[in-house]
Amino acid sequence: MFKKKKILVVGDIIRDKYSHGTVSRVSLEAPVPIVDIKKIIYTPGGASNVAQNLSALGSSVTLLGIPGHDNELRELIKV
Repeated sequence: MFKKKKILVVGDIIRDKYSHGTVSRVSLEAPVPIVDIKKIIYTPGGASNVAQNLSALGSSVTLLGIPGHDNELRELIKV
């Protein structure tokens, strides 16, 4: 269905950050879990996630958006 289609994706070019860990206790000051982070995963988010998914389905994708000029952009370009 998506193979050989040319698709333009317009939107936010961002990078999502997922922190994985275990909750060791609840803070005494507020009902907030204290997490011992074991692993951090970065993935394309927003329109960049949509573009990556369409590309994986075989589409020819052009991504149009305005990213920030920061470390997040440099890391996202590596993906």
